[in-house]
Amino acid sequence: MEDVLRSLRRGTVEVISGEELARKVAASGKEGRPLRVKAGFDPTAPDLHLGHTVLIQKLKHFQDAGHQVVFLIGDFTGMIGDPSGKSETRKALTREDVERNAATYKEQIFKILDPDRTEVRFNSEWLASLRIEDMVRIAAQMTVARMLERDDFRKRYEEERPISIHEFLYPLFQGYDSVALRADVEFGGTDQKFNLLVGRDLQRVYGQDPQVVMTTPLLVGLDGVNKMSKSLGNYVGITEPPETIFGKLMSISDDLMMTYYELLSDLTVAEVAALKSGVADGSRHPMEAKTGLARELVARFHGAAAAREAEEGFRKRFSAKEFPGDARRVDGKTLGGVADLATVVSRVSPSFDTKSAARRLIAQGGLEVNGERATDPAAVLAPQGEVRLKIGKKEFVIVAF
Repeated sequence: MEDVLRSLRRGTVEVISGEELARKVAASGKEGRPLRVKAGFDPTAPDLHLGHTVLIQKLKHFQDAGHQVVFLIGDFTGMIGDPSGKSETRKALTREDVERNAATYKEQIFKILDPDRTEVRFNSEWLASLRIEDMVRIAAQMTVARMLERDDFRKRYEEERPISIHEFLYPLFQGYDSVALRADVEFGGTDQKFNLLVGRDLQRVYGQDPQVVMTTPLLVGLDGVNKMSKSLGNYVGITEPPETIFGKLMSISDDLMMTYYELLSDLTVAEVAALKSGVADGSRHPMEAKTGLARELVARFHGAAAAREAEEGFRKRFSAKEFPGDARRVDGKTLGGVADLATVVSRVSPSFDTKSAARRLIAQGGLEVNGERATDPAAVLAPQGEVRLKIGKKEFVIVAF
């Protein structure tokens, strides 16, 4: 039992409460009734990134232990917008936005979860049919003072920033989801703790055994500082090409690598501990460990063959220093004849598409021409044959004249 609980608690920040979790797991085994384990996702964007998969991975741990996973798509609450951590009212999504994004979520989650053992639900099933008197009865379970205990609401109130009434409804609706689904366990990020606890309160009101709340950390992005986010550009999208996912994961720090292993890998708790110890004492090279992580995650989302190809391509580009065979080709005629390097780079590179950005890159030693580092932005690129450009760390371009 302790081994089972250790696996289920892996990667969590807080369990409310550990004793209740042990009791529910033990009772489940005796009664032969799997626990109903829930996590909700508002379809606010069409693509999931690794930050979202932290919760999905925890669902998988419970699924592997024989429990019933409920993947809840908040198609109703998504039109309100989760206020958690927000300093201002979120822009509401349209029904069309929600339905389009929800369809992609259903496709993506089964890269991790077993579709035959996953219950996919939409909270419009019960929330859209609530009568006004039902909503009043639910709202009566919460006071304004309790709502203002939430950090984000309290800060906005103190700073005299607007708080819309419908935002107060969000945690109540999320809590009611747990009532409707009769959840035994609910997962959420640390920023969701208040909402998850509301679920426990409402379950008590409706005569149900309150769910165990398990929070997970917010995955730090590639920059090693901020929460993984598309808006910050520090994300790894699970639908991105295999070589992109592999390359991004190889760019993370060694410390962040171990966090990713803890939260995202299918390795056991003991295997992750052994890997961490090996990297610390020098018996395992960090690059080897990082390659293993990238290979595992690419295989999860694109298959083993794609992972092998991505790894080989990475080794050629960055380890063996070979120019990749799939480098982008550009017709030299589009450059207008003789041109300086800064002009060439600004025209062929999406990342350095202004001459000032190209000059800075070249001056900092970030450009290689036919395998040789170029440092003079004003140097002329002669229009002859094929010229191979390595621009920054990840762009490879062949200019053919």
